[in-house]
Amino acid sequence: MYHWDKVDEALRYIERRSAIRPQTAIVLGSGLGRIAEQLERPEIIPYEEIPYWPRSTAPGHEGKLLLGYLRGKPVAAMQGRVHYYEGYTMAEVTFPVRVLGQLGIKALVVTNASGAVNTDIVPGSIVAIEDHINYMGTNPLIGVNNDDWGTRFPDMTAAYDKEFLRVLEHAAAKEGIALRRGVYIAFSGPSFETPAEIRMARTFGTDIVGMSTVPEVIAANHMGIRVLGISCAANYAAGITSEKLTHQEVLETMSKAGESVARLIEAFIEEVRL
Repeated sequence: MYHWDKVDEALRYIERRSAIRPQTAIVLGSGLGRIAEQLERPEIIPYEEIPYWPRSTAPGHEGKLLLGYLRGKPVAAMQGRVHYYEGYTMAEVTFPVRVLGQLGIKALVVTNASGAVNTDIVPGSIVAIEDHINYMGTNPLIGVNNDDWGTRFPDMTAAYDKEFLRVLEHAAAKEGIALRRGVYIAFSGPSFETPAEIRMARTFGTDIVGMSTVPEVIAANHMGIRVLGISCAANYAAGITSEKLTHQEVLETMSKAGESVARLIEAFIEEVRL
């Protein structure tokens, strides 16, 4: 069975379970599941019920697909994602994006928790991702290309939609939420980066670091889906302070920032035109 056959089977299952056809999908990162609580008339499908859909194992990722309405607009919310470090292939990591792309989404909002590489970004800051560096050592497009999904060599010049960034900044100003732009670098994980790796990342011009998001963004761009990226800096990256990094610290900071991120996403969904 080809990968896209599995995507089609998962797609057909979701179409049977729900009549909602979302225009936007939201991927909720570590500790950012709160936006799911704002959905109107949500239809909930546990990941384990969807054929071939990968199961989340990381703490802070519940593992549910929600279809509903946000500010009156049809959306899909992924309450948890899977990561390359969990042992999944890149095809499996991007499987949900492929299915939702086939379901007809036009926009993908990706969120994550990150470490601050730029010392001007303090823990708890919300960052609009304006570009990324893929330092994961692989790419989700490696292998046979499905021409029905996208071109063999997709352009990544505007991987994060510039109009979406402007709408997000306008929404942040209206909501009184501090927001800055930044470049995200993705490592494979699951070990946190070393101080030397963070020094390297800083010389690359990056602002925040994490272990997710980039595969989904590449897959979305391949399918012609417009992307918005929102990151919350949960802590300083390795070597910036003498403190050791823990995932518990990430979850605690994200819990505090979750309300602001949820408000920001809601305001963006209300304002954006697709």
